[in-house]
Amino acid sequence: MAQPDIAEFVDPSPAMLSTQWKSVLDRNVLPGQRQVDFVPCEIVLCLCASLVLNHRDFSSENRAKTAGRPIPEFHSLFQRRRRSFFAKMANLDGSLPNAGMRDIEVAARLLSDSLMLQDVYLRIMRSARLHGIDEIVLPDFLGLEGGESLVLSGQEELVLSDVEFSLEGALQKWRDHPKGKDIPAEMTERLLIGAVRVGQHRFAEDVLTNHGRRCVFCGLSGSIGGRERPRLLTASHIKPWKDSDNKERLDHRNGFTACPTHDVAFDTGLITVDEDLGLHYAPGVEAEFEHERPLRLALGRPPLGDRLILPDRAARPDVACLNWHRDKVFVAI
Repeated sequence: MAQPDIAEFVDPSPAMLSTQWKSVLDRNVLPGQRQVDFVPCEIVLCLCASLVLNHRDFSSENRAKTAGRPIPEFHSLFQRRRRSFFAKMANLDGSLPNAGMRDIEVAARLLSDSLMLQDVYLRIMRSARLHGIDEIVLPDFLGLEGGESLVLSGQEELVLSDVEFSLEGALQKWRDHPKGKDIPAEMTERLLIGAVRVGQHRFAEDVLTNHGRRCVFCGLSGSIGGRERPRLLTASHIKPWKDSDNKERLDHRNGFTACPTHDVAFDTGLITVDEDLGLHYAPGVEAEFEHERPLRLALGRPPLGDRLILPDRAARPDVACLNWHRDKVFVAI
């Protein structure tokens, strides 16, 4: 069977999408029957779902059955096993060097251009609604149909040179794989950098959710007038991304939600947090409060408290990462 043209993934026309959705709605997959091939809109939706779900958390069919939206809806709409969607996500994020060339090209293009990804997602959703597929059958799991923009959280923490350095081993693994020799190096690099951006987005969203979308130092909310204001808060690592291993980079317990002022104060070592969540100033900071009123208003108590401000059910920060910050970043002035 001939592969669809790349335009059906990254620049689909209404006619292309109509054909794709009609083929989905005409499916009648019987129990035990071999699954049909993914159509382009399905593949792009799997890529979009990777922004909210990590396929590594659902490595078996039993685990996949515990996944939240949009996987139950995908399962019903597309008539395939839940695990199949996570397998497709693995193909799309560079985890598997034997992934199909088309999956690699689609992911490399769309993950490197958030505006393009948003545009294709909305085209797919509009076409689905025209074919009677409503919000219950296919939810707007990225929350873009109301006019919002796709914003990948936490990207300000990533430095391209650090990301490229961290990917040297993965790039070499791809080059050594028989199929990797047929894939342009630039495309492979774009794919892997895109996967890092997605992982950082999921990390940041997990951190923000864990902390109730409030600064853990002063309690400032990221919502004003019922609308989220993304630049009011940031979610960044306690132990910086460049110094963390792959597990630490994705662990929300290695992250703080903070307003810009307190994020910088923590990242530059003017304040730190002990194992009991107590807040401490670097030597000399409090003495500056006597003659620097703006500094006192920004870093004094208040707005800071004696301890981190965490929701009752929040996961506590990782102690090893807190210790790393006190040993490596906390400064004297």
